Amino acid sequence: MGLLRDAGVVYKPVEQIDLGPCSNESYFKADKAPRMAGFLLKIFAWFLESRIIGALLLYIVKKNNQVHKLVSNATLEEPPMFVPLHPITDCIKTDLNQQEVKQIDSDASPPERVQQAIKCVPVTSDKSLDLKSSCFRRWTIADYSRAYSTGEITPLRVAEHFIDAVRESCSPPLPMSFFINSDAEDILRQATESTLRYERGNPISALDGVLIAIKDEIDCYPYPTTGGTKWLHKFRPCTGDACCVMRLRSCGVILVGKTNMHELGAGVSGINPHYGPIRNPYDPKKICGGSSSGSAAVVSSGLCPVALGVDSGGSVRMPASLCGVFGFKPTFGCIPHSGVLPLNWTVGTVGILAATLDDAFIVYAAISGDLPSHKPTTLPPKVQFPLLNSTKPISNIRFAKYGEWFNDCSDEIRICCSNALNLLCDHYKWKTVGVTIPDIESMLLAHYVTISSECSTSLSSHMEKLDFAEIGWDVRVALRVCGAFHGKEYIQAQKMRNRQMQIHNNIFAMADVIVAPTTGRTAYSIVDDALKTGEVDCINGAALIRYQIAGNFLGLPAVTVPVGYDKAGLPIGLQFIGKPWSEPTLMHVAYAMQALCISEYRKPKVFYDLLHKS
Repeated sequence: MGLLRDAGVVYKPVEQIDLGPCSNESYFKADKAPRMAGFLLKIFAWFLESRIIGALLLYIVKKNNQVHKLVSNATLEEPPMFVPLHPITDCIKTDLNQQEVKQIDSDASPPERVQQAIKCVPVTSDKSLDLKSSCFRRWTIADYSRAYSTGEITPLRVAEHFIDAVRESCSPPLPMSFFINSDAEDILRQATESTLRYERGNPISALDGVLIAIKDEIDCYPYPTTGGTKWLHKFRPCTGDACCVMRLRSCGVILVGKTNMHELGAGVSGINPHYGPIRNPYDPKKICGGSSSGSAAVVSSGLCPVALGVDSGGSVRMPASLCGVFGFKPTFGCIPHSGVLPLNWTVGTVGILAATLDDAFIVYAAISGDLPSHKPTTLPPKVQFPLLNSTKPISNIRFAKYGEWFNDCSDEIRICCSNALNLLCDHYKWKTVGVTIPDIESMLLAHYVTISSECSTSLSSHMEKLDFAEIGWDVRVALRVCGAFHGKEYIQAQKMRNRQMQIHNNIFAMADVIVAPTTGRTAYSIVDDALKTGEVDCINGAALIRYQIAGNFLGLPAVTVPVGYDKAGLPIGLQFIGKPWSEPTLMHVAYAMQALCISEYRKPKVFYDLLHKS
């Protein structure tokens, strides 16, 4: 292939880049291939898997997507950065200077941390439990905890409502396909134990009896961890809880099952040919986004106030936005990855999907922090929780907005997100700072090289023993492409990571938070030809993933907030990306946005009231 070598970009040193709004750095997007599904997708997969034609096709795919030009053959002077760790230093502590926070001992147990978090959120009145008012809202952790404590309803009764609702959601003509595994007997056992604790007056925490679902990429014993496949659990049996699940269990949570997901997290639609397409509660004929599709859908539909997902390429924030809920991804290393499928090591983290920002914060409090067996090499000795109940709003927040990137979305999203940002700034007297973020497409491709290489390496020992007939056709294509990157390309991608880390650090010197839409389009239709094969839809996929990558590739915290709907009634999210370890500031900002938008939230077409108050 030496004669076919493409010339690579020569990237200028970071210190020479103008990051201001009038920079001459161009906003570049690579052309994307048309959609494939059904028989056409099968033919493409067969060609890719052939030895000679496949190698040529992979070269063309990489060339057409500008991988050679922007990553493989590029000239970068930065050394590689293999893991996006952000050690806490005095400089970072001074730079963050977070307002309205409470110091919490990092050694506190999960129930103790939940108790401290509860003290940081506003207390809702009993009147707010009335769903008959004109404003729609989902039941929250506080609502369930209050109803249990007053004896208005028991965890056992709620669990029974949940089991009935899940059974109903599986009914024709459009099964919602929320779960891969959900064991009614195990749920009732947990609910009975929680009910007894409330009857004795000694619930473990405010999370006792609260229903939480787990993405099937995270170990939750005794369920198998399939990763959305029909085979992975045979090679990697689940023998216990992931750390984050163990911490939730220690708080008395009722773990209700493993949510459906895009197979191996290798796509953004949530169309799983093995367990069914996960359908959007706002329109069951539309996708949920992926890959934490089922986790977003169960929160959106009212089945759970919170669910866990894994965010490796926007996999929490993207479906949260499309399903009209909150999606929170913390700083890399903030939540232990122990017990999560090792599909990628340097871009993924456990994330939280929730009905409200308050609920995301409470669960974050429960599951974050170092493992006891690990020395705290990155986390501070004291944890800062945001005082969301403070009567004094935080001040002087500066939002970095890259206009061309922000506006690279549908008109309805651009208008909705712009209006929401203007409303936020006007209400709190915050400011927007114009910036330029160079080489976004290059960062996206470098992230793709990284996640693909890590996934391929992780699964390589299983591929030789696997019957490819057990894999969805879209994932067969993805795995073939994932295995096409070599060591030099991986190193080049890590150089790009270092470069973008420096660029974003310079942007954060000018602003506190980067703001952008969460996705470039709202949920699109589930097409029948994809039900049995999956689909490869690079155009829609690019629109959904456009704003996600910095959070994963650079390990930055990010949160999506529902801020409106398109003309078809499909949700729109606005995303805030913060400095490393700036979770308190990020939550303050998201909470402020929630306060301005919550009265306009709409009820999904598919919704279950487990407290039976509507």
